[in-house]
Order: sequence, then C-alpha cells, then structure tokens
Amino acid sequence: MRKFMSILLAVLMLTSTIAVLGEELVLTSEPMTITLWDIGTDEPQRSIQEGAVARFMAAYPNITVNQVHIQNDNYKQQLIVAMSSKQAPDMYIHWGGGPMAEYYKSGFVNDITDLFAKYDHPDFIDAAVAQSTYDGKVLAIPYGGLSGCDIFYNKTIFAEVGVEVPTTIDELEAVCDKLIEAGYVPFSLANGSKWTGSMYYMYLVSRHSGNAEFDAAYTQEGSFTSDAFIWAGEKIQEWVKKGYFNEGFNSMITDNGEDRALLYNNTCAMMLHGSWQIRSIKQDSQEWYEANLGTFRFPEDAEAKANGVPQNVEIGTAIGNAFSFNCWKEDGSVDQDKLNACYVLATKFFNDDTYNAEQMATNTMPSIKGFEVGVEDPNQKVVIDVFFNASNVQLWYDQYLPASVTEVHKNSMTELFGLSKTPLEVGQAHDDAMKAALTK
Repeated sequence: MRKFMSILLAVLMLTSTIAVLGEELVLTSEPMTITLWDIGTDEPQRSIQEGAVARFMAAYPNITVNQVHIQNDNYKQQLIVAMSSKQAPDMYIHWGGGPMAEYYKSGFVNDITDLFAKYDHPDFIDAAVAQSTYDGKVLAIPYGGLSGCDIFYNKTIFAEVGVEVPTTIDELEAVCDKLIEAGYVPFSLANGSKWTGSMYYMYLVSRHSGNAEFDAAYTQEGSFTSDAFIWAGEKIQEWVKKGYFNEGFNSMITDNGEDRALLYNNTCAMMLHGSWQIRSIKQDSQEWYEANLGTFRFPEDAEAKANGVPQNVEIGTAIGNAFSFNCWKEDGSVDQDKLNACYVLATKFFNDDTYNAEQMATNTMPSIKGFEVGVEDPNQKVVIDVFFNASNVQLWYDQYLPASVTEVHKNSMTELFGLSKTPLEVGQAHDDAMKAALTK
C-alpha cells in the first residue's frame, strides 16, 4: 500500500503536465445507457476498469454503462459477429492498426477528430496518437498503456549454467544449446493462442529486414515470401527441431498462464512475451519475481546489421488498447450526446489520476507524456528503455493486419511451428489473404 501511495502521489504531481487543456465537454442530463465491451476478464485489470466505469456513473448518475468483459482470444471474432448483425457496442476496445481502419470503413467508428481538437484529453505520446489515427482522422482514445515485447529470463538458471545475456541471434542460439546441455528447455511457449508464436516470427523478420519487407508485403508491392519471411520461418523451424521450445507448445494456452508455469517450475529458462507478463508474474509470486526474473531485448541479426539493416525496430504497441465509439441514431446520423459521453468516459475516467496510478502500480505505463519518470521496476525500465530508443514500433501483426488476414496469420503460426507447412507455403497463404483483403 505504501508503494502504491507513493506512485499515486507521483502521478498527482504530474497532473499539470499530462493534460491537453481545451473546453470542458458538458454532457446531457437525460437518461442514457452505454454498452461497453472490453477484455478485462482477469484481475487486476477487471477491477481497475470497473472502477473507471463506477467513477463515471457516480459523476453522471443519469448515465448507465453496461460493461461487458470478453476473453481476449475470442474478442475480435465476437466483435466482428456483432458488427455483421448490427449489434455492435457503443464503445469497444481494439488494438489499432488494420482492424481499426476496417471498423471505420465499415461504418462502426465515429470520427472524433473535432472532439479531440476542441476538448480536454490527456497529453498522449505521439506514437499513441499515431496508432489511434487513420487517414488523418482521430478514431480512438488510448487507455491500455505501453506494451513492449522482450525476452524474460530466469537469472538463477543463467547463473547456474554460466551464460550471459545474448545480444545477437548467434549468441542466443549458443545460450540455447548450453541450456539444453544443462537439462533446461530454452523457451516456454503456449502457441495454442497462436499470436504468441507470431512474436518470434515478427522479431526475426524485423531483425533481418527492419520494416521494409513487412511494409512492402502489406501493400503487396512486395511479398510475404520475400527473404526476411523465409529466413524467419526457417529459423523458427530449425529451433523447433533443435528442441528450443517445450513439448506440446501448440496445444497450450497463454491466457491460462501455462507458459509462465514452465518458468516457475524451472522447466524453461526464457519466454518471449509482452510486457504485461511483468504484472502477471509479480501477481503470481512477488518472491519468485524478485529472486529470478530478468529482461532483455530481442537480440540483433549481426549479418543484417553489417549490411545496414536497422536493428532497433521493436515489436509492441504505443496504446496497449484503445476505445473507439459506435454512436449512431436510427437514421444514420451521429448520436452526439452519446458520443460526447463516451469521449468523456474514455478521456477522463479511463485516463484519470486514479486509473493511471493503478496502472502504474501494476507495472503498466500509461501512453501519456511524463509518466516514464515514475517507473521503478527494473524489468519495466528495460522495456521502456527499449521502447523509447526504437526507431519504429511495429504493432503486433495480428492487430495490424486486416481481420481476414489475421486469421490466416494466426493459423499459419500453428502450422509453421508444428512443421506442417514450409515457410514458403506460409508466405503464400499470407499473400493470397492479403490480395483478397486489398481487393475487397
């Protein structure tokens, strides 16, 4: 509690620097109901997000918020089904990228550019605003915090085996070989969730080519069968064959914490994952966390670096999650009263002092300028240092790609890691899906 209060005090001291002051938005006094969908199924995020809604309803007793929590793995599909049946919620979370653009082009996102320009909102970092914008229009309000992707490792095992933190992929492979010799599995992976395996694929592609080949493949001016994608796929399958991943990884689910459990019982020495795992591991066992956990950035491709390929493209998000709004009247016009209420809920209550302090207490940094000075956790500091020194932050492929391509991508990760498809076949499947999405 003492640590939480010190963080809260630090946040309050920053208040004058985190707000972009505009006009205050006055909401209707008429009765209103807002349906909100999020993915806050687990603690502490469930309580934190429910707290934001409770504070809003206390401030505006005429407005009822029907808050629905949906598990992450099922969320996007349920949202698409709701949109197709014209039952989409008034306010819903997403991760930006291609799906946000699709939701907007399909008529399920309100343009909030004018609201954002005129009325109060937090002073979000530039990357967060960029990831919430499409075609020059502000379409979402960040609220989930920064999420980087790095390698978490057991310092005790590394010390026992006598290996150092690797800085190149060659060094990483040497570490893995020594871990196997010592009886440890190098990486814990729960790839039943599919997007977890994608993290390895994304990093290997970015280390081998920066952003160039992915950007070209996305527009289909290039291809998902280009050199970096084939190299990444071959590297993954080589690692699978060498035993770098735990047995049964394609049937394990990360939402159940099955990958973390293999760290705790000393089966595996490392885990490539999102920085939210810092919060989860500390919550599981503060004692184990403090005694064992370390963090390092995904190693560089030395050969690509020698050829001039930038090595500081990192994987993650500047928004974590963001809210978009779907507020329309039956005649198709904007329901301005409801849109205003959703805007205030997102900007002032999912980003207020209490919410942000609670986020920081769980090692999640808000996407708001100035908050990085309040970070004390050594692992979170590594993530933030990597994030702020990145030349570019590549949003997760399964959030950036169009929804139809995302499903192909996720299924391909099962096939790639399961050795049932070659890297070439995986790339061709991506190209086919991307061409179809662009045509549509």
